[in-house]
Amino acid sequence: MAEARETSVIVYRNLIDAGCDEATTKKCMLLLQAGKKSDVFPILSRHRAALLDSVHKGQKQIDCLDYLIYSLKKQN
Repeated sequence: MAEARETSVIVYRNLIDAGCDEATTKKCMLLLQAGKKSDVFPILSRHRAALLDSVHKGQKQIDCLDYLIYSLKKQN
């Protein structure tokens, strides 16, 4: 039984480390405890997509800054 508890703690920590909010984390944990692992995958996929969108947005902002820096240096 201790092994199941340890696994639960690891999953919980991983959800938090992955940036899941409290509601998402709680929902995933409840589904997993109810044996509905397949219902967790769409939730995790949506969170992953949101994180990837954030990365792409950040990369676009970095590209804009790089271009601005390049343009300003070129003027001198």
